Amino acid sequence: MKKLVTIGLSALALLAMTACGTKLETTSGTAAPEKAAATPAAAATAAATKAPEATGPRTIKYVGKDYTVPAKVDKVVITGAVESLEDALLLDVKPVGALTVGGKFPSVFGPITDKAEGIGEKTQPNMETILKLKPDVILSSTKFPAETNDKLTKVGLTIPVSHIATDWENNLLLLGELTGKQAKAKEVLDKYKKDAAALKEKIGPVLKDKKVLALRVRSGSLFIYPQDVFFNPSLYAELGATVPEEVKAAKAQAGISLEKLSEMNPDYLFVEFAEDENKDTPKVFEDLKNNPIFKNINAVKNGQLYTNIVDPMLQGGTAYSKIKFLEALSASKIVQAK
Repeated sequence: MKKLVTIGLSALALLAMTACGTKLETTSGTAAPEKAAATPAAAATAAATKAPEATGPRTIKYVGKDYTVPAKVDKVVITGAVESLEDALLLDVKPVGALTVGGKFPSVFGPITDKAEGIGEKTQPNMETILKLKPDVILSSTKFPAETNDKLTKVGLTIPVSHIATDWENNLLLLGELTGKQAKAKEVLDKYKKDAAALKEKIGPVLKDKKVLALRVRSGSLFIYPQDVFFNPSLYAELGATVPEEVKAAKAQAGISLEKLSEMNPDYLFVEFAEDENKDTPKVFEDLKNNPIFKNINAVKNGQLYTNIVDPMLQGGTAYSKIKFLEALSASKIVQAK
């Protein structure tokens, strides 16, 4: 029994010494460095679990081609592609340089060109001015001659933006991906499709079996467009109007005489007339409206002539144009006529 008590006391003494030793190690600071060393390690672990920001070039796909672009695109120049200016309006992207019309920015683009520098007319980009701006990306146009786009590629990364209306979604998504506004672009597209479907239910029965035509007055002449250009996709593919044979036959912007227009005799006629595009013939449209042949067209006789239902500088085949066209139609007497 005495032996057992002795062993027990010895064990307790040993335990006390161990505890005392641990306490001294902690207070003496020898353990503190271990704790301090753990803090950076923990921070490193946390940093490792956080997704790193992209810093190198990235590849994006656009209408069947790959383009290597910077991780972050801050400086965009838009030349030739009015389509991209319209997309920029929707996504609130402010280019550092943009095309001009008649030496100035069209007023419709005022919200995004207030700090931009003019880089030449729509069809005549100024290479030296663009070079000075040092853009991350140049958005040009597929309407440019090949040699113009070739010259631009020597100035900086150039993406020719499609002028074909059926590429309107690709165009908006391109600008969204370049500028980090993919979510906004998708939101715009989803809303438009929903609104277009709703309008088709209202306007489809009105336009059924009617002749519907959109034309533009440029340089004193009348022009129609292929069914996948201008406002035609909105009228025919999305709202259900029948495509006229003349529109089906058009391969590009095509001039049309007043006599031919009278022969087509549309029931609904949409005319876009911009003064900036008719500087040499500013009264051409007034003269047209006073012409007896024009007055005898069904659309004119029946009050279904719509002039500049949207801003005449809009291209028609873009998300912005389509949205504005949809809004104008929704408020028009065409819908009310149902």
